[in-house]
Amino acid sequence: MADPTVRVSGIVLSSLMFQHVNSDSDVEGLILGESKFEEQITISDSQADNITIEEIYNVQKHIGCLKLNDFYNSVGDVNVDAVKKILADNKKEDVIGWYRQRRNSDQQMTFREKIVHEKLKTCLSNPHVIFVLLTPSRSSPTGSTHKMEYAAFISRSRQFVNVPVLVNNLGLLEQLAYWKESTSCSAAGYNLTMNTHSSKFFSSNGLLREVNDVNSMNDSLQTELQKACRTLEESERLVETLQSDVSTLRRKIVEKKKSSAGKGGPVDQRDQVLQQVFRSLLCSPLFHSHTLTLDSLPVPDSVSMTPSPETRSGRKRPKETPGGRDRKRRKSQPSE
Repeated sequence: MADPTVRVSGIVLSSLMFQHVNSDSDVEGLILGESKFEEQITISDSQADNITIEEIYNVQKHIGCLKLNDFYNSVGDVNVDAVKKILADNKKEDVIGWYRQRRNSDQQMTFREKIVHEKLKTCLSNPHVIFVLLTPSRSSPTGSTHKMEYAAFISRSRQFVNVPVLVNNLGLLEQLAYWKESTSCSAAGYNLTMNTHSSKFFSSNGLLREVNDVNSMNDSLQTELQKACRTLEESERLVETLQSDVSTLRRKIVEKKKSSAGKGGPVDQRDQVLQQVFRSLLCSPLFHSHTLTLDSLPVPDSVSMTPSPETRSGRKRPKETPGGRDRKRRKSQPSE
């Protein structure tokens, strides 16, 4: 079972502070609201569901006493008639506790406050009664800045436990969820207005009309999403079947290639015949290059193909006449 929690709106808390600031002495009074138990189901990966019971006290209103010790005496006995007088038109069942404001004090309950708390539980016939303590103090010597501390207490087997207080407009734990606040202690004008105009906005089940429309749209979206999921599942299975067929065909093709390579099929024999034909054609003398003479006759292979000096120089030397040779010889002869 989870620890109890006190929830109070910022308006009610500021009203308590305003009342204390405008009074010359300490202030006390009764707290009205609703105490309930809520079942929270949390689903996680580690376990299917985790069920926790939360004890919540919703503070909706406060009624201040005209003076201190108004509904109890010095011994701590609670006066039932005084409590009814303070409540006036409010119901006794709406009382969930009481509060006290003490200046320059610690956040601890006194012995008398503990006795009054136990007697008030007996008087109201409600074992779930809370006590809210507010202790303002000066935070600067000049008194320009004050500090207001608040705490809530609840008794379990005559042992008082400090209960956390959550202010609604200062942030809730449920950041992504709607928080339903009961209005059992609302004013008569509020109830009359809500009863007059609620049929325009709320349906018979208590939800907003727009919420019903959103819920119906959500149901249709869920139906379409389930259809799409089924179609996707069928397509994925078909893809898996096709992939298995393709893998089988590829394996058969590889095996067929291996078997044909080992046996030497007709394709390989045709290739070998073509290779022999090309080899015989290329080896024929008709396809070899030959050196021809000026008369277009082939030069035998035995003849040396060493180029002459005239060919090396790239131009022919003119033929020398016999007369020229005689002249050269004459020149070379010594003179007599």
